[in-house]
Amino acid sequence: MPVGTQGTVKAVTKDQLLSTKPQIILGNTYHLYLRPGTEVLKHFGGLHRFMNWEKPILTDSGGFQVFSLAQSKEIEGKTKPEVIVTEEGVKFKSHLDGSWHFFTPELVIDIQEIIGSDIMMPLDECPPYPVSHQFAEESLKRTVRWLERAKKHKKNDWQALFGIIQGSTYEDLRKESTLRTVELEMDGYSIGGLSVGEPAELMYKMTEIVTELIPKSKPRYLMGVGTPENIIESVDRGIDMFDCVMPTRNARNGTLFTHYGRLNIKAAKHKFSEEPVDKDCDCYTCKNFSKGYLRHLYNAQEITALILGTIHNLRFYNKLMEDIRNSIKNSKFKEFKREFFEKYLK
Repeated sequence: MPVGTQGTVKAVTKDQLLSTKPQIILGNTYHLYLRPGTEVLKHFGGLHRFMNWEKPILTDSGGFQVFSLAQSKEIEGKTKPEVIVTEEGVKFKSHLDGSWHFFTPELVIDIQEIIGSDIMMPLDECPPYPVSHQFAEESLKRTVRWLERAKKHKKNDWQALFGIIQGSTYEDLRKESTLRTVELEMDGYSIGGLSVGEPAELMYKMTEIVTELIPKSKPRYLMGVGTPENIIESVDRGIDMFDCVMPTRNARNGTLFTHYGRLNIKAAKHKFSEEPVDKDCDCYTCKNFSKGYLRHLYNAQEITALILGTIHNLRFYNKLMEDIRNSIKNSKFKEFKREFFEKYLK
């Protein structure tokens, strides 16, 4: 899912985004609640109409942003003034103007019903890494209680509501969180609290523990992941859905993803290159422009560089997912994985 946090995927227009062939995009409840606000979204009849987007939208609950954007937070039972967690919900300061706000599980559902997202995420508590077993256990239990309230409050049958599984990097807590969340029979299941600084192998281990306990008939979403290698390894462990700012953010910084590894387009070695960024890519950028030209645009700080780089990275990621799906349909995923890594990691 390309990340469109504030109702737009950065550096591309709708038509440019569609040319990369996404199935769905992601928005963020926290950011959209603060700006443009629920009154504007209600006036326009929801986010789809506001941004003129016909395909599905998933909205994160904003819980992660509440904790990550605060300058200080409640950790290991010590409350600092930026974020205050209670059983009722979470009180936080806006990163825009410092004003105080209060999210409850019910309000987060109300906001997403105004947004009109096709898939909603419940309010959850996302602990940092590393964190104690006790803190992670209390956090996951609160997340489950908040999910029960969110499910009870949800009004629209056409909007899907996923459960978010927490538990940090503790095997017993991940199992407990998964089993308690699955008991609630959600429309899909998200794995939260990973890709927050832990080693990749630990992320894969926690993912395996969770996916073994989630019904195979339900979609599994690994939140905030990740690199191409993260995606392929996680699909191998049973994950279906991903989101990450990496393709768009890296494009704006001059790092482009290719079938032959990452490429720093600003590097001097590309100065005279007439080759496309990736000879195996079918995007608009690769069909029309050379590495040498893109290097010039980036080093001249032209806005066009960010647009062309973002188009390429988004298409690379969406094509990667297409190739993964086709390999699974043809019972050739293991072969695809081996061949991909032979080129990408060489």
